[in-house]
Amino acid sequence: MSNARAAHLTRRGILAAGGALGLGAVLAACGDEDSTSSSTGSDKETAAAKSGPWTFKDDRGTTVKTDRTPANIVAFVGVAAALYDYGIDCKGVFGPTRTTDGKADVQAGDLDISKVEIIGNVWDEFNVEKYAALSPDVLITTMFDDAGTLWYVPEASKDKIAKLAPSVGISAYDVQMTEPLQRVLELAKSLGADTEGEKITAAKKRFEDAAARLRAACKSKPDIKVMAGSAAQDIFYVSGSNLSIDLEYYKALGVNFVEPPASALKASGGWFENLSWENVDKYDADVIIMDNRTSAIQPADITEATWKALPAVKAGQVIGRNPEPILSYDKCAPLLEELAEAIENAKKVS
Repeated sequence: MSNARAAHLTRRGILAAGGALGLGAVLAACGDEDSTSSSTGSDKETAAAKSGPWTFKDDRGTTVKTDRTPANIVAFVGVAAALYDYGIDCKGVFGPTRTTDGKADVQAGDLDISKVEIIGNVWDEFNVEKYAALSPDVLITTMFDDAGTLWYVPEASKDKIAKLAPSVGISAYDVQMTEPLQRVLELAKSLGADTEGEKITAAKKRFEDAAARLRAACKSKPDIKVMAGSAAQDIFYVSGSNLSIDLEYYKALGVNFVEPPASALKASGGWFENLSWENVDKYDADVIIMDNRTSAIQPADITEATWKALPAVKAGQVIGRNPEPILSYDKCAPLLEELAEAIENAKKVS
């Protein structure tokens, strides 16, 4: 890929591998706009639409209005996965949905990817014709900046896309995880979800219990240092705890993070520091939480000797992290539980 192309992707591309981490992975993931997508599988529409108009004020401050509750919903895959947990189906999705071996991507959650139209599977891919054919009532996605940029909606075709249906943006930028979780719950309720039902109530209780467990774990082991990382072929990314919704929340609960200096984070807009693999041992860490998205190299596949020599790696104190968590209580609770368990069981190795 040309340097010009890489430069063009710098602002949004670094987030796609990173909302957090991994520009190199995004550049490798760029594909053709018209790649093969799955069929919807069923013409059954989403949650039964209520009679009368629908309104929702999103995190851009935009009040979206439609004549009826949206039935034909198209969403970023992670948002679609969260809505699915609340009983709301989407007809189409975009963003990492299907892996190269045809399985559901980690960001698809419990979605049956054979029953949604995939209109884009990688960065900068969004088939406008397939989108239009779905007769969308609304497009829903997240935002990773304060400018209202809709996540995974390509810059080149955003105006065409905007003309086909109104959009809803949920902020996943520089707030704690609990805020977008609540916003997605409110959105699901507006779309017809029974947010007071037993399943959702139980999931929320599990999340709250997990938060209390993580807080207690951090209090009992305040010296355990946690590093958030992501692996690419030539670069190891160390995330700062600001801007990312999960890390900001974990920090508020007491997690003791490795914090690269602001000067090192500047090149990525404050998200992360780039390290060569030779310098992967720059920071001391007892637990490492690694980007588990398909855009990143997974720990088991890292062959660098410097990585294998890290004390946390040698001690088996490495767990996964999704820098773009699926924003339902059902999917976020296990993230807190896994981190709490890692800290509870961690030995001081740094």
